[in-house]
Amino acid sequence: MTPERFEQGLTLPQYLEQMRMNRERFVQLMQAADRDGSLTRPGRKLNVLVITEDWCGDSLYSFPILARMVEGDADVELRVFLRDRNPDIMDQFLKHERHRTIPVFVFFDEAMSELARFIERPPVPGQGLAEHLKDLLKV
Repeated sequence: MTPERFEQGLTLPQYLEQMRMNRERFVQLMQAADRDGSLTRPGRKLNVLVITEDWCGDSLYSFPILARMVEGDADVELRVFLRDRNPDIMDQFLKHERHRTIPVFVFFDEAMSELARFIERPPVPGQGLAEHLKDLLKV
């Protein structure tokens, strides 16, 4: 992922604006989610790539939680790519190297080196998403 391609993604407000399904529910879930602390350490920049579609139930469960966790964090840049309009990006983050499963959250440092990725659901049943993401990023 190049910095230039990352910048072409939608910001969260742009994503919400273009949503045709589940926008109201997404906003409700985001507002209801706990902030659950930061995904970064002080002074550490984080770029977060999200691959999603507004019709996806797993995305509707997970993405509002992530959005709430990074909301207002000046050290985090979040960009959203729609899976069906960005096959070049989706094909870089396939589940089991063949499935176009969403949501996908990919975390990069300031130099766009991949730190961690999350695809679809936490691997441990019952583990909360916020806890799983913090474990992935070791914060």
